[in-house]
Amino acid sequence: MATTRWTRADRRLVALGGAFVAACATSSPSTGARLVPLGTWGGDSAGLIVSDTNFHLHIGCTFGDISGQVAVDDAGNFDLRGSFQLHAYPITVGPTMPARFVGHLDRNALTVTATVTDTIGDSTVVHGPVVVELGKDPQLGPCPICRRPIITRRFPSGS
Repeated sequence: MATTRWTRADRRLVALGGAFVAACATSSPSTGARLVPLGTWGGDSAGLIVSDTNFHLHIGCTFGDISGQVAVDDAGNFDLRGSFQLHAYPITVGPTMPARFVGHLDRNALTVTATVTDTIGDSTVVHGPVVVELGKDPQLGPCPICRRPIITRRFPSGS
């Protein structure tokens, strides 16, 4: 049985290739990934705005964000980190807090729970689960949902 001798250049090439694969795997959803559809979603005490660059969730008078597009696995689940503003209405008070967003997409309905690490109160705050539906108006009572333009057009690289 013959053994292969790896040169220093061979090892560097393999390491570089591994680093490239790892970077591609964590940079953005693959083109075949199933993404949470773009648009405004609504539900009782909840609203969601999904754009090409942000997942912006309102639960009551609070809101949270996940940067980028949200991809779901084959079962329709996601579990991602983001940030959350615990006191947003009538005025925003305090900094955003680290949060974990766990959800399930079933056709045009999305169930989401936000678990927030309150770094000031030294506690964990859970908002949800809430169910929002694509195209349905958010029902947030006295709390307004952000009105942000949704960018649905994708630009080719270099534009």
